[in-house]
Amino acid sequence: MPQLRSAPQDAHRKAVESTIQDVVGYMQEVLGQKLVAYIAGVSDPRTVGRWAAGERTPRAEHEQRLRCAYQTFQLLLAEESPHTVRAWFLGLNPQLDDQSPAQSIRDGAFRDVLVAAKAFLAGG
Repeated sequence: MPQLRSAPQDAHRKAVESTIQDVVGYMQEVLGQKLVAYIAGVSDPRTVGRWAAGERTPRAEHEQRLRCAYQTFQLLLAEESPHTVRAWFLGLNPQLDDQSPAQSIRDGAFRDVLVAAKAFLAGG
């Protein structure tokens, strides 16, 4: 009998196996180009569109932020609506010292954001 994976494992697998073009395209669709640009740490939202279209490839630090955001989104989506997940990314989070998850990812606090997402799902 195959072993069932947990939501965190599934979210991680999706983040690792997806192409960066697919990651960016999905995030652009669900969060919007401006918010994705903010999370990635780029000033021009059109850059996100170029990444999604495959015209350009994000630098490593941008890709890391994007994959973290995607993994976190997928984790929360296992139990929450896309609307709730988007609001979670924008809201001030007590687990992140009252900073938004979007800002925390931009700042490189990837592990803290995933811990906060898991706490949110656990009702914390």
